[in-house]
Amino acid sequence: MQFSNIDFSIQPYVEGVNPPVTKPNPEFLQDIGEEGMRDLLRRFYTKLYESPINHLFPQDFDEMMTASQHSADFFIQICGGPKYFNQNRGAPQMRGRHAPFAITPTARLHWLTLFEEALQPIIEEQRSSDANIQSFWNYLNVFSQWMVNSRD
Repeated sequence: MQFSNIDFSIQPYVEGVNPPVTKPNPEFLQDIGEEGMRDLLRRFYTKLYESPINHLFPQDFDEMMTASQHSADFFIQICGGPKYFNQNRGAPQMRGRHAPFAITPTARLHWLTLFEEALQPIIEEQRSSDANIQSFWNYLNVFSQWMVNSRD
């Protein structure tokens, strides 16, 4: 059942332009909880593992699930939760962490499409408001632009 009014449109990538990033509403994390965030990232990384951009990620499934937990730590932190990422991995510095990987505008589109799919159970189960999910999507949309570092 599709009930939401969330706009999952993807902002076009413009080389050399880094739009301002707005963190997601903290209420998104409050609504789904830390375990809900971890579930979201497990779903997302499982999709990535089977995707056309899986070469950018660990090839071992257990390592991929470990990466999903690091990512969950980051998103919990960015949504106003405990600073698990900083405690376990140091300052995020995500552009630097992604620099070794050729992230193209097309890879960004795959990444966002898979994230939208991973968000669907939260939407279908009405685990957060449209406004809070939209704020999370808006963050992903801009954050992903900052990660592009290669041309198609």
